[in-house]
Amino acid sequence: MSNLQFQILQPADNEVIELIAVWYLSEWNIPKERTVERLKTISRDPLQLQLVLLLDQEPIATAGLYHQVGLIDKEPRFKIHKNWLAQVYTIPSQRHKGFGALICNCIQDHSQKLGVKEMYLFTDTAEPLYARLGWYPLERLSLGKRNIVVMKKDLCENRIQRFFVS
Repeated sequence: MSNLQFQILQPADNEVIELIAVWYLSEWNIPKERTVERLKTISRDPLQLQLVLLLDQEPIATAGLYHQVGLIDKEPRFKIHKNWLAQVYTIPSQRHKGFGALICNCIQDHSQKLGVKEMYLFTDTAEPLYARLGWYPLERLSLGKRNIVVMKKDLCENRIQRFFVS
């Protein structure tokens, strides 16, 4: 039987931080040094986090809750939004098994506990996944060769729905 665990990354988790940096370099060509610096900074902020999903104690997926994402550098008007779900990554051998949805839902639940009322993300590849998880499109735009969608999730709405369904 497989054992799944979620771990909030801490600044001293150097080995896992290095692994995530390798993942992000291979997937999105983000320089390793930039990822390492960002993860160490984020893990010191109680309102931001990097979550790691472990399967039998091996990291297989990660995602973050950030206040600053790359989209803001290119489109500063999105700076008004905080609480971005970003850099959701699952290792190739574990994709299409629901782990991405699990880690997104865990970050969302943790965010609700922090008092976050709404979250944002942008994607050019996974809109159907996020739509299944209750996210809705805010805006579509082209960034170079990428056609992206900015999406939003209202977290308090889920609490209200759960209250009335129970």
